[in-house]
Amino acid sequence: MSVSTHGLRVHRGPQTLRAAVELFSSMRFAIALLTVICIASIIGTVLKQHEPVNNYINQFGPFWAEFFRAARLDSIYSAWWFLLILLFLVISTTLCIVRNTPRIMVDLKTFKEDIRAQSLKAFGQRAETRLGETPEAAANRIGQLLASGGWKVKLQQRDATGGSRPSAAGWMVAARAGGAHKLGYIAAHSAIVLVCIGGLFDGDLVVRAQTWFNGKSVFTGGGMIADVPPQHRLSASNPTFRGNILVPEGGQGSVAILNQADGVLLQELPFSIELKKFIVDYYSTGMPKLFASEVVLHDRETGEEVPARIEVNHPASYKGVEIYQSSFDDGGSKVKLKAVPMAAAAKPFEVEGVIGGPSTEITNGKDKLTLEYAALRVINVENFADAGAMSSGADVRKVDLRHGIESRLGAANKVNKPKVLRNIGPSIGYKLRDAAGQAREYQNYMVPVDTGDGQPVFLLGMREKPEDPFRYLRVPADEQGSMDGFVRMRTALGDADTRARAIERYIAKASDPKRPEMAEQLRVSATRALALFAGSERARPDATTVGGWQAIAEFMEVNVPEAERERAGGVLVRILNDVLFEVLNLSREGAGLAALANDEKSQAYLTQAVLAISDAHFYPAPVAMMMTDFTQVQASVFQVARAPGKNIVYLGCLLLIVGIFAMLYVRERRLWVWLTPDGGEPDGTAPEAFAAGTTATMAFSVNRKTIDSDREFEHLKHKLLALDKT
Repeated sequence: MSVSTHGLRVHRGPQTLRAAVELFSSMRFAIALLTVICIASIIGTVLKQHEPVNNYINQFGPFWAEFFRAARLDSIYSAWWFLLILLFLVISTTLCIVRNTPRIMVDLKTFKEDIRAQSLKAFGQRAETRLGETPEAAANRIGQLLASGGWKVKLQQRDATGGSRPSAAGWMVAARAGGAHKLGYIAAHSAIVLVCIGGLFDGDLVVRAQTWFNGKSVFTGGGMIADVPPQHRLSASNPTFRGNILVPEGGQGSVAILNQADGVLLQELPFSIELKKFIVDYYSTGMPKLFASEVVLHDRETGEEVPARIEVNHPASYKGVEIYQSSFDDGGSKVKLKAVPMAAAAKPFEVEGVIGGPSTEITNGKDKLTLEYAALRVINVENFADAGAMSSGADVRKVDLRHGIESRLGAANKVNKPKVLRNIGPSIGYKLRDAAGQAREYQNYMVPVDTGDGQPVFLLGMREKPEDPFRYLRVPADEQGSMDGFVRMRTALGDADTRARAIERYIAKASDPKRPEMAEQLRVSATRALALFAGSERARPDATTVGGWQAIAEFMEVNVPEAERERAGGVLVRILNDVLFEVLNLSREGAGLAALANDEKSQAYLTQAVLAISDAHFYPAPVAMMMTDFTQVQASVFQVARAPGKNIVYLGCLLLIVGIFAMLYVRERRLWVWLTPDGGEPDGTAPEAFAAGTTATMAFSVNRKTIDSDREFEHLKHKLLALDKT
């Protein structure tokens, strides 16, 4: 029997209905739907799902972000058209099964023993011989041998008949094996139906139905969960859902968040989750190798307390709800921050806040900013294999997939070089939002880091957009391991009297008292260079750069011919470095500290401090918030799910494995052996007298001809007809 790709033909009813039934029940339609689902699943795997719309805008642009949202590609597995295709696939595959199953079952029971003896000569695999026994005895013997080998056998005795199509008297042995091949078709197609039904049960279809018919609506506002109205909440008896719940250490949670395309729904749980302790352990690379939660489940009806431990791939189950360890986050850590002035008019101050908690209004001079506490990271592991290397400050929970793939490819530019991994300590992430609502993101490390040149520096990171890497301002740490030396030097540089005193000290050391005219020229050059670097003067009236080495470069472009810039620039840099060293020592004297000796260590600190002061002119905030203390509070992110279709999907997967195995590895075979008295002819002519013995004609048919089928035919010839194997 061959399986038809055409649909079920209905001979009654309207033409539209008959055409629809034939279309839905055709195998070609089912294959087309399955292809669309596969393509959609690939898109859903490549494109991150349920991301904020701003993330799509930043990554793909406004046009594609709007296209993704309109086509529901950002939530493809809950899109109406995806669920509709699943429904049509269930209907189409079910009709295919209904149409073909009766014929398959009939074919399984049919031995085709009525086949004409003459037709056996048309088979490709056939054999003829003479047996020294009667046809009846030969038929019984062959039938018993086949039955003992696992074949299903049917014997048919034929009498000689006349007419237009005469046949000879004899016995037909019909046998079949491998009927599971056709059952594999039913199992595989039934598996598709079961998997799709399970997917519909466990998808958003039931949740959406409640928003359509049960008076529920998506919540788009903000505020506390307890203040959300009942029309945005689903009852604890909801048969199917999948959501997330964040529980801080020492806290409880009983309401899960179900993300929807245009907002969220709140799912009440029949229990509350109390997080007693969160456990996390890291690899040397900074990636977590274990995170687990010690929890207590509080039954909201009986008050029963059930302790449990939840790990990745080891969920807990209670009242039909599976609780998975999804991720971890900050649970409201308390931080103390100190503002380090980055602008001349800025003043230092201290604030306290909670990660993810209320923001703080900052008024520093003319700047009015809102400080938002974004993230606390206690562990930051970076690769220092290359001197000065610094990553983008990415979250340690993310996997560098690109590096993992490239390190295993056969390209010449191998990236799997030895790593030098080091934990560089805690960092604070925050945002500063201006009056127009525009925000910049910052990430500052708490302790100084030696990046490879021997001079520890504080790393102050900043980026304009979430998809950009952090750019770092490197501020040198003084002998006390603090930024105070940098702040004092920058403050001293902004004071005109201190600059004048530093210049006089420099002239006294660098000039010859016998040549006062040279001292005056040196004073003029040093005064102009120091004023340009400090930002108190401009290279030209329309100059946009205020201070730093960029201001010096603009001055050189305006006032020095191009042919002399290299020589003059070298002289000016030496003068400026010497004067700045005096500024540094004056700032230390003002703080009651001893002056630095002019040695290699002091010069390394001075070089980094000068670079930091120069770059600080481009720092987009008046202050940098440095963390001085913190109290970490961790939180677990659990995924809670009630999935009644899970067992249906498991059953479908089992049937799919069985069905594919049966269709690929089980061969349907049929065997016929025609036995006539020796001398009888298959065309019906029989002699008047028969000699002793039987003429045997054997034919073999298999649905997929292979080397194994050839071997089996040779084995059957030898076993049944006593023919030598060739």
